[in-house]
Amino acid sequence: MNRNKREKEFYSLDVGDSTFTVLKRYQNLRPIGSGAQGIVCSAYDHNLERNVAIKKLSRPFQNQTHAKRAYRELVLMKCVNHKNIIGLLNVFTPQKTQEEFQDVYLVMELMDANLCQVIQMELDHERLSYLLYQMLCGIKHLHAAGIIHRDLKPSNIVVKSDCTLKILDFGLARTAATGLLMTPYVVTRYYRAPEVILGMGYQANAFLSFFLTPTYVENRPRYAGYSFEKLFPDVLFPADSEHNKLKASQARDLLSKMLVIDASKRISVDEALQHAYINVWYDPIEVEAPPPLITDKQLDEREHTVEEWKELIYKEVDWEERTKNGLIRGQPASQGAAVSQPPQHQHHQPPSASAAGVSDPTLSAPAPTGSSLEPALATTIA
Repeated sequence: MNRNKREKEFYSLDVGDSTFTVLKRYQNLRPIGSGAQGIVCSAYDHNLERNVAIKKLSRPFQNQTHAKRAYRELVLMKCVNHKNIIGLLNVFTPQKTQEEFQDVYLVMELMDANLCQVIQMELDHERLSYLLYQMLCGIKHLHAAGIIHRDLKPSNIVVKSDCTLKILDFGLARTAATGLLMTPYVVTRYYRAPEVILGMGYQANAFLSFFLTPTYVENRPRYAGYSFEKLFPDVLFPADSEHNKLKASQARDLLSKMLVIDASKRISVDEALQHAYINVWYDPIEVEAPPPLITDKQLDEREHTVEEWKELIYKEVDWEERTKNGLIRGQPASQGAAVSQPPQHQHHQPPSASAAGVSDPTLSAPAPTGSSLEPALATTIA
């Protein structure tokens, strides 16, 4: 592309402490979040005629670790294609040559709120169950390709007003290679599984034997455990559902199977999807979606210098820009048309989770009229 022509396609503006240099198709940029991996803005895409989220990776080439994470996130996001995984719509750089290359921008679907906000609401069993179902579908899709997210937490799980849920942020994700050890410092502290804290392999079995000898166990004092009925009494749950027959006892049973310290005895994703509290939403098309095809078979084994990582990432970005005009998936459409809709089951229609009350307008989309959660969300998040 002609250098002068390329320069005319971009413009710059300050967003907080950072400067965004983006394609002119993206207008009305507003900051909506930031973290160790980058800064995110909402924007309106005039080509697709829809709102999007633009993530500027934070100093991707400052060292080998950051460069590898940037490459990993880009490659994995291009591979996954599931309604419960955030969709990558575009990737671009304002720099004209590999020598100048320093910024990477990822364009994604814009959602209404993250789970940090939603869990403050008084949700009924239908919404709790449906959100859990979608999380499990997304995780199953990743695991089917051997992808382990490694940083699942409420801020990395986002929802729309129609209760659609998606998993995002693959900067720390890895493929599960044989003998690969979990890195304890990767996962945010409060969400670390016991096996992560211990640095065990992803395929490890016989959990207790890993760190407890029989003699050690026998010499410890014995205490009577608390029942889950006492830990999670009915008063902590919504009223039982008349429509889908969802009950507090079912939710508590699922919790008891998930909160098991021994990973080999913990309920699996497949088993959880068949649990009575979850399977009312079961749709084979969603649960058994084809696994993503990882194009780079040496994704985690690669070791390169920063300049070599830069070359690999530049080729990925440049190839997309040249062959697809920066559009990775889908065709220009009206706002929201390219976003997967929740399944319309004959007897179990997914609930709505209106985000119309979000105080920051960049986080919200027009909510369906009459949504029962609209007042609750306005009170909780606004």
